[in-house]
Amino acid sequence: MVEAILIDLFSLPANLQNNIQGLLCNTLETIEKCSSIPAPFVYVMCCHSQRCKWKGEQESLLPALRDFQSLKKRLEVVHALSTAAALYTIKQRLDEKDLSVIKVILSSVRKDAMKVYIDHLFTSVYQFEFEDLQATSDYENLQIAEPQSEGQMQDVALIQSEIQMYLESLPSLNGELTILRSSLIPDDIFLHGFTTRAGGISYIPTLSSCNLFSSSKRRDPQIVVKENLRRLANAAGFNPETFHRVKIDHANAVCIMGKTEPDSYDGIVTNQKGVTIAAPGADCIPVLFADPVRKACGAAHSGWKGTLLGVSMATVNAMVSEYGCNLKDILVVLGPSVGPCCYKLPHESAKEFHRIDPSCVRLFDSSDPYIDIRRATRILLESGGILPENIQDDSVTDQKQNITFCTACHPDKFYSHFRDGANFGTQIGFISIKD
Repeated sequence: MVEAILIDLFSLPANLQNNIQGLLCNTLETIEKCSSIPAPFVYVMCCHSQRCKWKGEQESLLPALRDFQSLKKRLEVVHALSTAAALYTIKQRLDEKDLSVIKVILSSVRKDAMKVYIDHLFTSVYQFEFEDLQATSDYENLQIAEPQSEGQMQDVALIQSEIQMYLESLPSLNGELTILRSSLIPDDIFLHGFTTRAGGISYIPTLSSCNLFSSSKRRDPQIVVKENLRRLANAAGFNPETFHRVKIDHANAVCIMGKTEPDSYDGIVTNQKGVTIAAPGADCIPVLFADPVRKACGAAHSGWKGTLLGVSMATVNAMVSEYGCNLKDILVVLGPSVGPCCYKLPHESAKEFHRIDPSCVRLFDSSDPYIDIRRATRILLESGGILPENIQDDSVTDQKQNITFCTACHPDKFYSHFRDGANFGTQIGFISIKD
């Protein structure tokens, strides 16, 4: 069932502006007669240059809307300088109303280009269907005429460039971009940090604003995440073109940069300068590793499954075997993640943490005990040979030095799957070796 209708008038030639009333009247009449719901949301997408000539968007359309009162209450005209700007504004309206099924009514010459815009700005959460803008004898030229600039937009690279330029122009949301850094990792050798949720352009409440992970199941498209990463890279000082993030499998495989990349892995290590590696987290622990002696580093994503499978020590062992690192030289920092104050698992899973150490489980006899995946990670690292003083986690008592915050307890600072549900955002921990 169509939830919203988008009428694309963006590329109509200026000399046909006087015919817009009739065209809209015909289109709206068809919508009202054929719609499966009484009053779908209707968005009319117009070029900014038409705005002045029409002497106001809503006012100019009133004659065409006079006989469509139910639609009038749910109709909005969106004008912009570019298709990317207009379509992104409409996406915001759709997301505000949690709408996902959209019919696009447009000139046939715009269809291929519109599909490219949609592929970049939307995810598979949304469903689109297309219908030709019906142009009767008075408007038959609409199917032929198209401004040269819009014709050029048929090129995918140009469309992508237009979208990127528009996203770069957007203001940051939720304050300044903030990066948390550990005093344990020497900043003369390594560039590193953990992100918070501020300073990006993602606007959906649970993703706002510096979301750094895109999924087909969420509403934040990859191109928005790419813009958030670009802003992070500018603030942190790394090259986003040499950025590598783990491919999460909630297991313990490790990728060695420069060797064949596995299909999925939760750990990654490198000794290449200028290459930034990262691990995401939205309750799971982003863990960073640094060896200032051998000048090697690593990152791991450690959820409860990865913790039990030993992903942190697997990353350490990769650094030892690949780069000749000494266990006593490796520094490990646990980033923001869900704390034992909030995180629960079913009793059967809790048993595995209890076997690591009883201190990793609170209220063990309950059906859903509280689990401390950070403590379990520390215990496994120490058992593997990492020095206790070379591990930074929530045991730090100086709050000025604390960076292992509970993600679930700080909704203003961090994303949390546990707290926010399926449409959650993601922060990362990143590290690189300075040139």
